[in-house]
Amino acid sequence: MSRAILTAEHIHKTFLSRDGEVRALHDVSLAISEGEFVSLVGPSGCGKSTLLRILGGLLPADQGLVRMDGVTLSQPRREISYVFQDPTLMPWRTVIKNVTLPLEVQGKNGGRHKEQAMDLLGLVGLVGFENLYPYELSGGMQQRVAIARALVHEPSILLMDEPFGALDAITRNQMNVELLRIWHATAKTILMVTHTIQEAVFLADRVLVMSPRPGHIEAAVDIVLPRPRDPDIYYHPEFTDLYHQVRDLISGA
Repeated sequence: MSRAILTAEHIHKTFLSRDGEVRALHDVSLAISEGEFVSLVGPSGCGKSTLLRILGGLLPADQGLVRMDGVTLSQPRREISYVFQDPTLMPWRTVIKNVTLPLEVQGKNGGRHKEQAMDLLGLVGLVGFENLYPYELSGGMQQRVAIARALVHEPSILLMDEPFGALDAITRNQMNVELLRIWHATAKTILMVTHTIQEAVFLADRVLVMSPRPGHIEAAVDIVLPRPRDPDIYYHPEFTDLYHQVRDLISGA
């Protein structure tokens, strides 16, 4: 097993609402290893997105610690990148300008950095679309731009919050295959929230199952399926067994 690159220890989070306190997370601990692909699943409202934001330094925990490479995380870091369900592209910027935005924020505007962005557009299959605007792209293409933008500053870990949830089923399956190809090509560490068990099992090395709110890690399921994977694996008995195992953990959590 590779070293743990991101860890959480005894994370608690409570929100205040008009009806009083809402306990979102209770005593969550986990470790994500370098180069690992981990899916995070659980019933609606169990705190998956809240946990992802805490792990990314976007939201403080009430109790507990998050560590990145052994260093306590108290704010966002360049080594952690985020992909949301909404691609959040700037509509007035072209594809290439959307991808290079993180570099511009860091003051990196040279030709070498544009070449780096173009290489990523090649990786996500968008060469030839670099001068188009977001409204000229399909939903799947927009999400490819968002993934390229998330990778352009060379983060160590990618946190993905239901990135394909707004896509139709066919496009979503295509994007799953593309994401695995990108993951193999970049060797990044990925932690991805999804509501789709099939997606979680297809993509991951491990599936973490959260309990109902207040959420905690109920179980971890090792996905012992061969790689590389393609959609034909959906019909294998081993895939079906893992699917039912994760489903039963969610329904019985």
